[in-house]
Amino acid sequence: MEFVMIGLLAFAIILLILSAFMRDPYKSIREEIDQLSMQQIQDMYVIKKKLKVLEEELLVNDVDFQPALSVQQPPSSKQKKDIHEIIKNQVWSLAQQGLTVEQIAKQSSLMPSEVESILVEMIGRG
Repeated sequence: MEFVMIGLLAFAIILLILSAFMRDPYKSIREEIDQLSMQQIQDMYVIKKKLKVLEEELLVNDVDFQPALSVQQPPSSKQKKDIHEIIKNQVWSLAQQGLTVEQIAKQSSLMPSEVESILVEMIGRG
């Protein structure tokens, strides 16, 4: 019984010494994960910084744009022609889906009269 205890103790000491000299198999993986984490944090910082700049630009543009809206006159026929073709197609698609003119106007940021004129134009095209 004593020999078994001494043998187990000796085996434990040998394993302890070996574990001190063994190379950690997960060390390289941990280092890679740390590097990826740092890179991701840096990328997120850059993205947030760019987003903040864009938001500030939009706020500046909104401040410049707000007074123009309060003094804006009803759109003339020339302004109606300036509506982009993509918007017209979107209005037509929404109308085919069964949305009301008011819903389409709200969704496409147009006035109801503009939506109606676009729909008349699209019906005229066929």
